[in-house]
Amino acid sequence: MSSLRRTLLQAARRPAPAACKAASPVASSRLQSTQAQSDDSQIADAIATDAESASTNTIDTPADAKNRPRWSYTPERMKAPFALYQPKDPRRSTWTVNEDPVRLDRMYERLLGRELARTLPDELKWLAVTHKSFDNGRRGFNTRLAYFGRMIVVMETSKLIMATPNGGSAPQSTQNTDHYGRTPFSHPALEMVDRLDARQPSEIAEPKRMAVLAKDVGLSSVMRWKPRLPENLAGSGIDTVAATTLYAIVGAVSLQYGGAVAGQVVRERLLKKLIQQQ
Repeated sequence: MSSLRRTLLQAARRPAPAACKAASPVASSRLQSTQAQSDDSQIADAIATDAESASTNTIDTPADAKNRPRWSYTPERMKAPFALYQPKDPRRSTWTVNEDPVRLDRMYERLLGRELARTLPDELKWLAVTHKSFDNGRRGFNTRLAYFGRMIVVMETSKLIMATPNGGSAPQSTQNTDHYGRTPFSHPALEMVDRLDARQPSEIAEPKRMAVLAKDVGLSSVMRWKPRLPENLAGSGIDTVAATTLYAIVGAVSLQYGGAVAGQVVRERLLKKLIQQQ
């Protein structure tokens, strides 16, 4: 019994194997990296919390900004404290655009008619006449609407050329066989398509004619854009901007009412007037 007791006492006094082992370098590095990651995550959470609280803070936002429509002002947080670009001539930095909704509605009534002009949303009206050069695009611009509308105008103009007998002289298909005895394929529907070889849609809806139409309906006076040279609007590309705005209005009509209504507007409101200019 004494020897057994002595053995038990020695075992109790002996330290545990895990306690006497020193931590390996790999385990130490892993422990340190885990602690660093925990500290980084805590810092990231604190930064995210501060950013979220700053985004919800409305101290620097005007009190009436919530009541104003989006097209009528530039958000305060999109404004820089100073301008990075300074024009050589200070007079070129000043350009006044239309801000009167009544004047804009009159233009839409002359272009689209009273029914479409009254039912088109105000936000879409202003977006369609806003070029990307205005206010550096901070109030939205009409680039995508213009692309959408231009595709509709090209399609309707192509259909007009193919449907008009004198829209273009279709090449006469010869039925003579070649030296292999082959005869060219011909079909009445393809003869209409061949008229596009003699006349292209760009010849009817060219920027100069579109600019004349825009001036007739008063679009040039309500466009929101910033010319590069205010003293030389032609050199600043006013014809291209006016044509782009007309395309954007067609795209806005199609977006709001559908392709059938937009096609009717192109045929009755645009193409008829463009053909009369020839």
